[in-house]
Amino acid sequence: MTETAVLICGHGSRDPEAIAEFELVAAALRPRLPEFDFATGYLEFARPTIHDGLAVLAARGARRILAIPGMLFAASHVKNDLPWEMNSFMADNPEINVRLGRDLGIDPKLLQAAAARVAAAAGPGIARAETLLVVVGRGANDPDANSNISKLARMLWEGMGFGWAEVAFSGVAHPRVDAALTRAARLGLRRIIVFPYFLFTGVLVKRIYEQTEAVARRFPEIEFVKALYLRDHPEVIGAFGDRVGEVSQAQPAMNCQLCKYRTQIVGYESDAGALQAAHHHHVRGIGIEHGHPHHHHR
Repeated sequence: MTETAVLICGHGSRDPEAIAEFELVAAALRPRLPEFDFATGYLEFARPTIHDGLAVLAARGARRILAIPGMLFAASHVKNDLPWEMNSFMADNPEINVRLGRDLGIDPKLLQAAAARVAAAAGPGIARAETLLVVVGRGANDPDANSNISKLARMLWEGMGFGWAEVAFSGVAHPRVDAALTRAARLGLRRIIVFPYFLFTGVLVKRIYEQTEAVARRFPEIEFVKALYLRDHPEVIGAFGDRVGEVSQAQPAMNCQLCKYRTQIVGYESDAGALQAAHHHHVRGIGIEHGHPHHHHR
């Protein structure tokens, strides 16, 4: 067994379907990396934990572990929680070198996967010029991460020829899904495609679909279409493979130009230079049936 291993780091979810889909992506990625030992771990609500995954790989002989965030954007989980997990593990195991890769972000592969999901939902019939695209993000207390949803929506709008595009967020940031869809319905286009820019299903994706159905009942003259989230699209698997390649060859640098923890961003000045600390201790590894109340939902 090689001394280098890969740990795919998930957020975790109370929804067993979300965990199953994460493991599906991991299983599809594994054959692409035959030279590495391989494991998964979760920040919260599921086992194995990130620490457990690192410990398993180390016990099997790994001395260099490439930790890849299974997360779309670099908000607090990628900027704070995962680095804290890696640094804590290395402090306790100084013989192990853990390298943390960057978030999946918006790259050509993820853009292709997103476009494929939206195109499949659009199908024939109503022209794209008469269709409005709503891209729904997770929402975070991080303007840099939130702004990526706007960028993605713009690229899909222009690249695919839709009549208009809007963004929405499932929580934390605004506009929320119901408000965005209500506004979109009043713009006069014949069809609205709702695309959750999420990797996996879970509480939030299911809620987005439910909210879409509720708004659709209020505007029966408009066709509402629910696009599938990214899931195990081949380009998603390819993007994970790229992140492994990056961190294997060199330490990848996240784009910190607009990171609220690195520089003063309008409205978030007090966050610059904040202590890097995790906030997942009380939910680390908790199973769905034993979860404590927590402000995150997945």
